[in-house]
Amino acid sequence: MAGNDWLNSYLEAIIDAGPNLGDAKSSLLLRERGHFSPTRYFVEEVITGFDETDLHRSWARASATRSPQERNTRLENMCWRIWNLARKKKQLEGEEAQRVAKRHIDHERGRREATADMSEDLSEGEKGDTVSDLPAQADNFKGQMRRINSIDVMENWASQHKEKKLYIVLISLHGLIRGENMELGRDSDTGGQVKYVVELARALGTMPGVYRVDLLTRQVSAPDVDWSYGEPAEMLHPVNSENPVQEIGESSGAYIIRIPFGPKDKYISKELLWPHIPEFVDGALVHIIQMSKVLGEQIGNGQPVWPIAIHGHYADAGDSAALLSGAINVPMLFTGHSLGRDKLEQLLKQGRQSNEEINATYKITRRIEAEELTLDASEVVITSTRQEIEQQWSLYNGFDPVIERKLRARIRRNVSCLGRFMPRMVIIPPGMEFHHIIPQDGDMDGEIEGSGADPSSPDPPIWAEIMRFFTNPRKPMILALARADPKKNITTLVKAFGECRSLRELANLTLIMGNRDDIDEMSSTNASVLISILKLIDKYDMYGQVAYPKHHKQSEVPEIYHLAAKTKGVFINPAFIEPFGLTLIEAAAHGLPIVATKNGGPVDIHRVLDNGLLVDPHDQQSVANALLKLVADKHLWGRCRQNGLKNIHLFSWPEHCKTYLARIACCKQRHPEWQKPDDGFESSGSDSPGGSLRDIQDISLNLKLSVGDEKNEVSRTLDNYLDSEENAVDGKSKLENAVSSWSKGVSVGTQKDGSIYKSEHHIGSSKSPALRKRKYIFVIAVDGDGTTDFLESIKMVVETVRKDKYAGSVGFILSTSLAISEMHSLLVSGGLSHSDFDAFICNSGTELYYPSSTSEDGTPGLPFLLDSDYHSHIEYRWGGEDLRKTLLRWAASTTDEKGEGPIVSEDKSGSTTHCYVFKVEKPELIPSIKELRKSMRIQALRCHVIYCQNGNKLNIIPVLASRSQALRYLHVRWGIDLSHVVVFVGEHGDTDYEGLLGGLHKTVILKGVGCSVGKHHAHRYYPLEDVVPFDSPNITQTEGCNSNSIRASLGKLGVLKV
Repeated sequence: MAGNDWLNSYLEAIIDAGPNLGDAKSSLLLRERGHFSPTRYFVEEVITGFDETDLHRSWARASATRSPQERNTRLENMCWRIWNLARKKKQLEGEEAQRVAKRHIDHERGRREATADMSEDLSEGEKGDTVSDLPAQADNFKGQMRRINSIDVMENWASQHKEKKLYIVLISLHGLIRGENMELGRDSDTGGQVKYVVELARALGTMPGVYRVDLLTRQVSAPDVDWSYGEPAEMLHPVNSENPVQEIGESSGAYIIRIPFGPKDKYISKELLWPHIPEFVDGALVHIIQMSKVLGEQIGNGQPVWPIAIHGHYADAGDSAALLSGAINVPMLFTGHSLGRDKLEQLLKQGRQSNEEINATYKITRRIEAEELTLDASEVVITSTRQEIEQQWSLYNGFDPVIERKLRARIRRNVSCLGRFMPRMVIIPPGMEFHHIIPQDGDMDGEIEGSGADPSSPDPPIWAEIMRFFTNPRKPMILALARADPKKNITTLVKAFGECRSLRELANLTLIMGNRDDIDEMSSTNASVLISILKLIDKYDMYGQVAYPKHHKQSEVPEIYHLAAKTKGVFINPAFIEPFGLTLIEAAAHGLPIVATKNGGPVDIHRVLDNGLLVDPHDQQSVANALLKLVADKHLWGRCRQNGLKNIHLFSWPEHCKTYLARIACCKQRHPEWQKPDDGFESSGSDSPGGSLRDIQDISLNLKLSVGDEKNEVSRTLDNYLDSEENAVDGKSKLENAVSSWSKGVSVGTQKDGSIYKSEHHIGSSKSPALRKRKYIFVIAVDGDGTTDFLESIKMVVETVRKDKYAGSVGFILSTSLAISEMHSLLVSGGLSHSDFDAFICNSGTELYYPSSTSEDGTPGLPFLLDSDYHSHIEYRWGGEDLRKTLLRWAASTTDEKGEGPIVSEDKSGSTTHCYVFKVEKPELIPSIKELRKSMRIQALRCHVIYCQNGNKLNIIPVLASRSQALRYLHVRWGIDLSHVVVFVGEHGDTDYEGLLGGLHKTVILKGVGCSVGKHHAHRYYPLEDVVPFDSPNITQTEGCNSNSIRASLGKLGVLKV
C-alpha cells in the first residue's frame, strides 16, 4: 500500500487485540480475539498489499512451523520488526519535512536576491506568461499546436530548409539500443526511453533540411547480450515510405553510433556508468570531429560541418552533452525522461530507506548534480507535460518559474538580464508513427480467425499466446502493458479486477509485463511484484480470466493493441505517477479508449485526446469503476474511440520534429570559429617532430566572435513568435523572415564583415603547432597548499621523461589555478624556461597560453600568447561584470561570528575577464562548495565555483570551463590524441580535481603529494568513487614521489619502456 500505511494500521490492530488476552503462555501479540485474527489480517492486508520480500519470507517460515509456541514467537518478532520500520518511517518523514522546509527558505531568499536587481515591473501581458509553451485549456492547447505546426508555416519551413543540411547529435547512454527488434522490458534500463530516442532519430533523419542524425550510445560486447549491440554503427532505415529523405548523400540519414566506454565485455546498469562518463565524452568527441570533417568534404565545401545541436536524454547523457557542447561550442538540448529529485522525493515518502541508503543504491546525488548541470548548460529543456515543469523541474536549484518568467520578459523588452540565465522549458509531446496503423472496426462476435481486411490471413502468433489463458476469449480485453515494477501499480489493478464481480463477468484482463524465462532469474523487485500478482490471481480464483504471457516481441505490440481493440476492450495505465505515457498514445492510435493515472503526463494527453477516464491510482474502487463504465457503456466506448482517432495526429513524429527543429532555430547558433585553411587537423610534413609551441609566434590564433547585441536578433525573433498569442497571419510573416535569416546565418563559412568576426591577433602563418606532432603530451596538474608541491612535481616529471629516449617527441603542459603572471614567477624561481612547455592552462581552465619569444603580440610584459579562440568557447552564459557585482555583494556580506570583517575579499590582481578570484581570509568559516553552487544556481547565475590552493582562493569561472575541458579544446583545436595524454595529479587537489581523473587520457596519481588539500572534498555532492573509475587501466598510482616510481607508473601505462 502506498506510503506504508499498513504498518501503523496493523500495529493498531495488534494492540487492540492485547487487553483481552488470557493465556499467559501464548504470544501476547497474536492471540485471536473474537472473530478478529491479527494473523489473518497480516496475511490479507500486509503480504498481499505491500512488496516486502524479507517479511514475506519470515511469514512463510512462521506459517510452516508446526509448534504453536515457536510459530507465535516468530510472528511476534516479525511484528517487532514492523514496529521498528514504522518508527524509522516517522523519523525519515521528519527529516524530509525539515529538508523541504529548508529548501523552500533557500529558494525564497535566492528569488528575492535575484529579483532585487530586476526591479522593473511586468506588464499585464507578461504576467500571464507561463513557464511552458502550452496553455492550460484544451481548446488553447489544440489551437496552439495548429498554430505552431500549421501547414502554411511548415511548408515554408520545408522550403527554407530543403537546401540546408543540418547535422544533429542525440545521446542516450544506458540500456540496449538497436533499430530493429528492440528488447523493451528486458531490464529496467531498456524501456520506453530506448524506443523514444530511436524513433526520434529515425524521424529527424527524414525531415527536410536534416542531412545526418547520430544517436550516440554505449557499445556493449558482452556474452549475455546479442552481438548486434557490439556493432560500431547501425543505419536507421526510414519506416515511412511516403516521407522519404529529401536528398540522399553518401553519409546522410540516421545512425546509431556505439562508443566503447566502461568495463569491456560487460553490460552494466546505468547507476554504474557514472565513473565512465568522461571516457564516453572523449570517444564521442573523436567521432564528432571525424564526422564533421567527412560532412565538410561532402556538403561543406571543405569546411567542417559541426552539429547544429547536441541533445542529451536522461541525466547521464545530459552530463555528457553538456561537456560535449562546451568542447565544440554548439547549443545543447536536454530531455529528462525521469528526474532524480522527483524519484528521491517518492522514495523518501515511502519511508523505507534513508537518504544514504537511497544514494548507495541509485547514486541519486550524482544523478541530481548532473541534472543541475544540464540546467546550467542547456539552451532548451524539452518536457512532455506541464506537470513535469511545475512539479518536477521546480524542485531543482537551477530552475525557478518566477525568475524564468521575469527573465523572459526582460529579453522581450531587450533589457539586460544582469548576468542571469534560465533554460527554456518547452513542452513537445513524444511522437509516434501512425502510417502502419489501420484501426479495425471488427469485433469478436464474429469469426475470430483472420486479422485485418484479409480473412484468409492467419492470426498473429501472439494472439494465440494470449487467448490460451481465457475461458471466454470473446469478452472485451482490459490491457495493461508495463514492467513488473512496484511503481507501475499493477497489483492494484489486479485487486480491483478481482474484487469487482461485475467487471470480471464482462471482461478479461491481459498483463504484458516484459519478457521472462524463470522468475528466479528476475531481479528481486520484479520477481516480488510478479509473485504478488500470481498470488492475487489464485486468491480471487481468476484462472481463465487473466493472461500473463512470458514472452512477446516488440514487433508484436501493435498486434496486442489490435487484439484489445477488436474485442472492444480498454487500455489502462495505473502507475502511481507517469512522466508521460507513450503507451496511452499507442493505444489511442489503435482505437482503444484509456483509463489512466491522474498523476503526470496522462493529464495532458487526455486534455488533447479526450478518449477515456482519469483515476486516482491509490483508489482501487475508482480504478474498477472507471473500467466497468467503459466496458459496459458501448456508447461511451465508441465516443472515446472516435475522439482518440480524431486527435491522434497531434502526436505524430512529423509534428514533433517540426516543433523540435523550430526550437533549435531559436538557439543562438555557435560553433568553433577558427576558419583558416592551415588550421586543419592534418599535420604539415615540414614540421620537425621535436618542434615546440614556442614557435607559435608565427601562427595566427585567428578570429573571435563578436559579442555585439545583434548576435541574438534572429533567435529572438523566432523565439518570440513561437511564444506569442498574437494573430497567426501576422506571425507567419515573422516566422518566415526569422527562419530565412537563421537558415542563411548558419551556413558553413559565412562571415559578416565588421559584425561577426574581428581580428584579435595576427602573427603570421608559417608553421603548424607542434602539439599535433607529439607522440605523448604530459600534463602536470598538481594542486597544493602553495606552489612548492607544484614546482617540485614539474621538475620531477620533466627530468624523468627527458631521461628517456622518447624526449624528442614529447611535450609538456602546465595546468593550474594560478594566473599566468604567477606561473611565470614560479618558473623563473625554479630555474625553468617557459619555452620548455607547449601550453599553459591557467586560472582553473579559463585561460590558455602558448610560449612566445616576445611579448609584443602576446601578454603585456610576459612571453606568452593568449588563445582568444578559447574564450569564445567558454563565453557561454558567462555573467561578466554583472556577475562580478553580485559576487562582490556576496563577499561583503560574509562576516565571521563576531562581525569583525568579511571572510572573502576580491583578488583583483589574480582576476581576469573570465575568472573572478577571491581571497579566503578564514578558510575554516567558508561555506561548502555545494552550498555556494546551490546559492549561485538559485539566483540563476551560471558559473563554476572552485576552491583552490587548499581553500585559500576561490575561483569563479564560466559554467563550461575547466582544466579538463581545456584539454578537450586542445584536441578539437590542434588535433592532439587524448589517448596519448598523461595527466599527473596529487592524491587530492582543488575541487575540480575529479574532472582530471577520467577519460581517454592516462592519469598518474603522485603518492604523498597534495595530501593536505582534501578537506574541501568532504563536502562534495557525492563520493569520489561515484565519478572516478579507480579500477580503470588508465589510472595508476606511484609507489612514491620520485623518479623511479614515476617511471615505473609510466611503464604500467605503456608510455615508457621500463
